[in-house]
Amino acid sequence: MTEKLLQYIWQFQYFNKTALTTVDGEALQIIYPGYLNNNQGPDFLEAKIKVGDTNWAGNIELHMLSSDWHAHKHSDDKNYKNIILHVVWLEDTDVELPFPVLELQNRISKFLLSRYDELMSAAAFIPCEKSIHQVELLIWKSWKDRLLAERLQNKAAVIFDHLAINKNHWEETFWWLIANNFGIKVNSDAFEKIARSLPLNILAKHKNQIHQVEALLFGQAGLLNNNFTEAYPQMLQKEYSFYKAKYKLRPVTIPLFFLRMRPANFPTVRLAQLAILIHQSVNLFSITKEAKTLKEIKELLNVTANDYWHYHYILDEASTFKEKRLGSQMVNNILINTIIPIVFAFGLYHKNEMYKNKAVQWLEEVAAEKNNITNAFSGLKTENKNAFDSQALIQLKNEYCNKKRCLECAVGNRLLKTVIANHT
Repeated sequence: MTEKLLQYIWQFQYFNKTALTTVDGEALQIIYPGYLNNNQGPDFLEAKIKVGDTNWAGNIELHMLSSDWHAHKHSDDKNYKNIILHVVWLEDTDVELPFPVLELQNRISKFLLSRYDELMSAAAFIPCEKSIHQVELLIWKSWKDRLLAERLQNKAAVIFDHLAINKNHWEETFWWLIANNFGIKVNSDAFEKIARSLPLNILAKHKNQIHQVEALLFGQAGLLNNNFTEAYPQMLQKEYSFYKAKYKLRPVTIPLFFLRMRPANFPTVRLAQLAILIHQSVNLFSITKEAKTLKEIKELLNVTANDYWHYHYILDEASTFKEKRLGSQMVNNILINTIIPIVFAFGLYHKNEMYKNKAVQWLEEVAAEKNNITNAFSGLKTENKNAFDSQALIQLKNEYCNKKRCLECAVGNRLLKTVIANHT
């Protein structure tokens, strides 16, 4: 038993209320258990009970032991002046309180405690791996809605942090985010640093000349410091040397990684694709948020690095011909991790449901992500038909399953409720 589990049991009244009495033997009726308080103060607020013939209204505090009341110094805390009931797992001592005490130790199903213990001690992919298939689709649907909302709000919070730094400049924020995304996981921090070191007002002056955009990006990335033999990287080197002095640029110091990576994901290739995106588009965020369909965004992201990169993965090192087009998997990655979150954040920031709804709708149109988490859920027969599903499942795994927050999970809640229903 934990205090968190005790709160859960009280919240949903999962205990035997037959002939309910206080520890002093007075008849007790729970009219309303109160609502869970997630802030400072008593565990449940605005409860209503009847003790004997007297109705009480106020707050309820829960503890594992009755002696915890004094151990937590509640008697000296003004937040606990309106307590009407002290609910405990075990009354280990009479603390002589001016309100009744209810002991639950012998009123809670042993099957419930056993099932909860199984969930907490499970070493599987998720705690409820063996029984997750029992949960109805209706429960899953509403729970995925909630999980996705949480995930998008978490991403929006990061975007709002960026906005606070650059004085609510949405285009600049978008530039930082999409650069981070182009860096994929291993080089994302470095790519964002590069973006932050190159304000959009500088890039806008050179966007019509792709070699100048590449010079700025590759130079700030620290990739133009070699003694090149080919003409193109030599030209980039000269261009960068001039603009570095003109704009007083400072290259980023975070190293870029190439090892254990497919050549198509090399940071050189991703920077070249990012450069062509800047070269071909103006006001990327404005275009993105006002797009009517996902097809428009995909066309915007349908970019191929300039001709030099058809024969290169690395500067000054020739390879066989292959167009360096941004693949569909990478496009979907950008949609899921940059485009859709910032459109949702814009709607959240401006209290505009149209943008929020559009973001959610687009997630339903994007293919489901295939990774270790979603593949494992699919193996458990959990539906993963689009990015809406996969984002919800990632949120579930990272924020609930990994942290054993089964009591706060609709799936875990349903499974525990089923245990109670089957053993009462």
